[in-house]
Amino acid sequence: MKIHADLTERAVVHSDDLPWVESPMPGVHRRMLERDGKEVARATSIVRYAPGSAFSAHTHGGGEEYIVLNGVFSDEHGDFGPGTYVRNPVGSSHTPYSQEGATILVKLWQMDPADQQPVVIDTTQAEWVPGLVPGLQVLPLHNYGTEQVAFVKWAPGTKFQTHQHWGGEEIFVLEGTFADDQGVYPQGTWLRNPPGSIHTPFSDEGCLIYVKTGHLENIYHPGESS
Repeated sequence: MKIHADLTERAVVHSDDLPWVESPMPGVHRRMLERDGKEVARATSIVRYAPGSAFSAHTHGGGEEYIVLNGVFSDEHGDFGPGTYVRNPVGSSHTPYSQEGATILVKLWQMDPADQQPVVIDTTQAEWVPGLVPGLQVLPLHNYGTEQVAFVKWAPGTKFQTHQHWGGEEIFVLEGTFADDQGVYPQGTWLRNPPGSIHTPFSDEGCLIYVKTGHLENIYHPGESS
């Protein structure tokens, strides 16, 4: 299966417009934002766990990164509420479930095998720092090699200078409305700007976004050595 699988192309997906697709486990459904592969795939998805649902124990051969959008998502390592950011490195294992129900944004097979640092951050309690222009606040989440991951808050009316993403950029709009010279992106929008892309971002009403940059230079796929 290939959905927005060409990483050299720009992609914009309004996730609320996508259907929920059944997973192999009862009560677990997915909205597929990008996918390259079958059940084991390089993928970015929104995954919804119904109350009391679970996924079977599995190992992440390509690593896993997720954000809890709502509800409480759990595994044998803990319970993770809204706003929690988690990275499970290549080779890690767990048995996920949700007692009350949860929705997560999850990325699979997109991690450098050498990046073995587990990460768990409650972003509702973490410390933000000023951004590069007035009106921006940044919460750094993870850096490895050229990859940088953060939450960014945009105050209403904030504008950023025109700039180029040499290693690509990926954004998911968590709250509010984000925009640039190419479009307007409400809450729930996922967008990917390929390496070398240029844009001029701003937010008239304010927003909170997940941002990952520099990660599209080195691509990892299922079946590669870990």
